[in-house]
Amino acid sequence: MVRVKVCGITNAVDALQAVELGADALGFIFYKGSKRYIDPRDAHRIISSLPPFISSVGVFVNQTVPEIKGAVETSGVDRVQLHGDETPEFCAMLPYKLIKAVRVKDTVNSDQVELYPVRAILFDKHTDEMYGGTGTSFDWGVLKGINISKKVILSGGLTPENVSRAIEIVKPYGVDVSTGVEDSPGKKNHMKMRKFIEAVKNGG
Repeated sequence: MVRVKVCGITNAVDALQAVELGADALGFIFYKGSKRYIDPRDAHRIISSLPPFISSVGVFVNQTVPEIKGAVETSGVDRVQLHGDETPEFCAMLPYKLIKAVRVKDTVNSDQVELYPVRAILFDKHTDEMYGGTGTSFDWGVLKGINISKKVILSGGLTPENVSRAIEIVKPYGVDVSTGVEDSPGKKNHMKMRKFIEAVKNGG
């Protein structure tokens, strides 16, 4: 069964609705350059209200080790996603369950991906303007049959309409959605979340 992470959570209503609809993980963005930024203290209040067995992921972009550790301790997230230009050496300095985002242009270098000491690799669309949350996808075919030892999470422009096709091509461990189930940045559309999660669980 393909796992679903709903990212860019900014309020408890959306968080609890996502979980009720079947989301396996929620993402909280602690990068102040994001339109979906949430203060770690506010994230803590939401995470404290979640049922057991739901993963909470803190998302960071080119932040320092002390910044990351402080936000993790304050919020209580149980996983860390690095969505910037972090190196394998930087990842090795963090004592957490890690997800490393790799932003895809035209190809993927499996050897470089393998250098990261992380649990999973999240593949997202590369743009020069933004670190994620673009709402645009890349050619999923570049990941077809990819041979890496880490779990593959697919992100970037996924919607209720295209996620089944994306899963068919990539066969990922999980999918990550934000823009594709929103009315506006940080405000989720509950019907879109329902359709997205149903498409994953039924077709994935």
